[in-house]
Amino acid sequence: MNLERIEQQAENLRLLGLIVAQGGETRYTRHWDSPCRRLVFSVSKSFTSCAVGFAVQEGLLRLEERLADILPEALPERPGPNLLRATLRDALTMCLGQEKGFLMGAQRVELAEDDWAKASLRLPFAYAPGSRFVYSNVGPYLAGLAVQKRAGCSLVDYLMPRLFTPLGIKRPTWEVDPLGRTFGASGLMLALPEMHKLGLLYLQRGRWEEKQLLSPDWIEQSSRKQVDNGEDGYGYLFWRGKYGSFRADGMYGQYSIVIPEKEAVITTTAENRQQKQMLDFLLDEIYPRL
Repeated sequence: MNLERIEQQAENLRLLGLIVAQGGETRYTRHWDSPCRRLVFSVSKSFTSCAVGFAVQEGLLRLEERLADILPEALPERPGPNLLRATLRDALTMCLGQEKGFLMGAQRVELAEDDWAKASLRLPFAYAPGSRFVYSNVGPYLAGLAVQKRAGCSLVDYLMPRLFTPLGIKRPTWEVDPLGRTFGASGLMLALPEMHKLGLLYLQRGRWEEKQLLSPDWIEQSSRKQVDNGEDGYGYLFWRGKYGSFRADGMYGQYSIVIPEKEAVITTTAENRQQKQMLDFLLDEIYPRL
């Protein structure tokens, strides 16, 4: 695959690595920097979505369960009606009903409260759950806590036998909150080829090396448009995009983009501050060559 324009712009794009796979074959690989493990930021959310999928298929969780029933110990003394209606599905779709994002990078550093779940649920729930998309780390964090509570272990421990080991990913590092619980919204560290495997798994509808790991129904649900987000739509911690694509999406250009129509996966690591422009450029350059 000739990606000359991307190679010419790689420095300007601050690309660190790029893999393009199609039809079961790797068509392009390039590393502009060491393919070491890096912080993949909100790509972590898509791994949390995957963990919820495993918990749902194992009967540990249901999407329509109320967060108040899953995490009653985190509720404020007088929870409001909107909070009491919020479900696990609302957490996965960024539609909890809160007015603005919380538990974002700098906020976590400055937060005096050690119990981030309690701090999150003390915030106002101004809107009816499910009615408004507000990008936030609260939903994926609480979804990750739901898995950990029902499974009785960290997200890393839960995903090791179900996802990481089958995909050939050695035990990764993942940020934890002050109470030692995995922060499912961000903080996972992976190398480019490891992140690429998540996209391949979703392209293959949950199947890996002749074994069905995750239900095809969950793959379809989590990757299709569940809610409006002012762009192309949002699934269960996956973004929808142009050319019928969906993606795991991390700050500064960490992407694993699945294009089902072309049986393709495009995965990048980068340090780009204009990541939307980078995303559009890459898709517009690569898609016509697939």
